Amino acid sequence: MRQVWITRTGPPEVLELREAPDPAPKPGEVQVRVHASGVNFADIMARLGLYPDAPKLPAVVGYEIAGEISAVGEGAARMVGEKVFAITRFGGYSDVVCVPAAQAIPLPDGMSFEEGAAIPVNYLTAYQMLVQMGSVKPGERVLVHSAAGGVGLASIDLCKIYGAEVIGTASASKHAMLKERGVTHAIDYNTQDYEAEVKRLTAGRGVHIVLDAMGGPHWKKGYRSLAPTGRLVMFGLSSAATGKKRTLSSLLNLLRTPLFHFTPPRLINDNKAVIGVNLGHMWDETELLSAWLLQLLAWHREGKIHPTVGARFPLAEAAAAHHYIQDRKNIGKVVLTA
Repeated sequence: MRQVWITRTGPPEVLELREAPDPAPKPGEVQVRVHASGVNFADIMARLGLYPDAPKLPAVVGYEIAGEISAVGEGAARMVGEKVFAITRFGGYSDVVCVPAAQAIPLPDGMSFEEGAAIPVNYLTAYQMLVQMGSVKPGERVLVHSAAGGVGLASIDLCKIYGAEVIGTASASKHAMLKERGVTHAIDYNTQDYEAEVKRLTAGRGVHIVLDAMGGPHWKKGYRSLAPTGRLVMFGLSSAATGKKRTLSSLLNLLRTPLFHFTPPRLINDNKAVIGVNLGHMWDETELLSAWLLQLLAWHREGKIHPTVGARFPLAEAAAAHHYIQDRKNIGKVVLTA
C-alpha cells in the first residue's frame, strides 16, 4: 500500500509518500481499498505540531475514507466489493486501511467515493454543534465562520433544515456561491469587522449561535456577538496556524486564548453558553455517532444535504492539498484520491 507520512513538523513539503505492506484485517475488521480520503484542518495542525491529539511523529493522519471492501476478517459479516465510507481516526492518508466492520458504512446509491469521504467529519461535527449541543431552532440566527469550507457548508445545510438564518464569513469571491447555498448575509472577513456587521444586521441584538474554529481573540468577539440565550460553539484553533510552519506568532496566538474570560458569574449574568466540540474525542460514543449518521443519511436521501467536494488531489500530491487549504482556496471538502 501507499501512505502519506508527516515526517516532522514543518511546511507541507514534510509530507512524504511511502510504500508499506497491505494491512491484514483482524477479527471483526474489514480491509478497504481506498478511493478517496478526506483532508481536514486538524491534519494541517498536526503537521505544524499544534494538534495535541495527533499521533507522535512520524505518523500517518487522516480521519475519513471511502472505498471498496477488499478483504474480510474473521467474524465480520461483510462482502468483498461492498462500497463503504468510514471514520479512521488516523491512518486515512493511505490507499488501504483496516477498520472495524461496524464502522464501514454502506455508501448510499448515487454517492461518489469523494462525497462519501466528505460526509463523516464535516457533517458529524456540524450535527454535534448545531443539533445535539447548540439546539438550533427555527428563526434563530447563526454566525458561521469560514462558511465556504467543509464544516461551513455542512452547517448551512443543517441550518436550512431547521429553518435558521445564516450569516456567513468568507472572502468576497465566495459570496455568490454562499448566497446560492442559503446564506442570508455574507461578510468579507478581509475588509469588514464581522462583529460590527453582526450588530448592524441584527439591529444590535446579536445572533443565537456562533460557530467558531478560529479561536484566540475571536472567541471574545463571538461571545460579544451573541444575543441573550446565545451559544458560542468553539471547535478549533485555526488562528494559531498563521503560516505554513510553526512560528513564534503561532504560539502567541495560542497565548491569546481567553482562558479566564467566560467565568461562571459572567455566563449566569449574561444568559449565554460556551460550548466546546471535538469530534476526535467522540470515537467511543458509537451509538450516538451512529444515530447522528443515520439521520444525516436520511436527509441525504431526501436531498436536504449536499456534501461538496471542491478539490481533488492524488495521494502523492498531499502537500499540494495542504497548500490549497492554507491558501484559503477551498470551497467545501478537499480530498485525496488513490
